[in-house]
Amino acid sequence: MRIYTRTGDDGTTGLVGARRTSKDDAVIEAIGTIDELNSAIGFVRAISADSPLDFMLERLQNTLFEIGAEVASDGSSRQSHQAGLVDIVEALERSMDSQNKLLPELREFVLPGGSELAARLHLARTAARLAERRLVAYSRISPVRSELLAFLNRLSDWMFVAARTANNEACLPDVVWIKEN
Repeated sequence: MRIYTRTGDDGTTGLVGARRTSKDDAVIEAIGTIDELNSAIGFVRAISADSPLDFMLERLQNTLFEIGAEVASDGSSRQSHQAGLVDIVEALERSMDSQNKLLPELREFVLPGGSELAARLHLARTAARLAERRLVAYSRISPVRSELLAFLNRLSDWMFVAARTANNEACLPDVVWIKEN
């Protein structure tokens, strides 16, 4: 199978349903940042196989792929590509509640870092925030289900808690912000 098609050489790309659009269109920005987030989670998973967090990370990657297909679709085809998000948003919330019970109370601002797994989770968290901002921008042009925005918002929260969990499991303290004079 040939990967290259040459159809994008003119600065356009195809969406679900064969519609073509410019590669700098807001929908492509949204889809692209969702893909970047999925790649960031893949980067986390490269070292998370022994972590209990990996099961959720795998589920998140699959969900993000479905969301990308939904955003890339229009009209009637969008309906057929809608990801079911209520269950995973609830799973993220339950996971955060469980993790927080095992973590020290949060009393300071946490900076990205600590263990390698925590640092990668923080990087993925920022990718989630970027994807959320791009999807909000796209939603001003084309309707986007509120569940998509809620999912990305909850996902970035989960990544923050997961990074704290990774540090805790590595017996490392969170890296905290120290205000300079």
